[in-house]
Amino acid sequence: MKVTAKFFNELTTKELYEILKARAEIFVVEQNCVYQDLDDRDYESLHVFFEEDVKVTAYLRAFYRDDSVVQIGRVLTLQHGTGLGGKLLKEGIAQVKEKMNPRQLYIEAQCYAIEYYEREGFKVCSEEFLEDGIPHVQMTLDL
Repeated sequence: MKVTAKFFNELTTKELYEILKARAEIFVVEQNCVYQDLDDRDYESLHVFFEEDVKVTAYLRAFYRDDSVVQIGRVLTLQHGTGLGGKLLKEGIAQVKEKMNPRQLYIEAQCYAIEYYEREGFKVCSEEFLEDGIPHVQMTLDL
């Protein structure tokens, strides 16, 4: 399985298509959540993903929230229970540190995934809130 980290203008059309297909499969179909996924943040994001046979199997994106804080989002894996999600998060953090050099990472995590992010050092920094009908919390990781 190959990891790739590219800014938007570096993505091929096939990579972009596979990314958007994976995001729709998880966030729209699997989670049964109708929302506007294409929010223009992709243009300014670093896209980190694993591929297998040209299919995106795990993905996240990262963009500057301000000058020194990078927000990670759209975190997904199509292979649940295989450890791929942990590998994605580790690799994503490493790629963001190398290519974007933030002092802090920020994420709005779905509540069921809090422990997943805590394993990499993220800490909850907000009360629970609803986003698109799904409970979330804000989490940060100081680098």
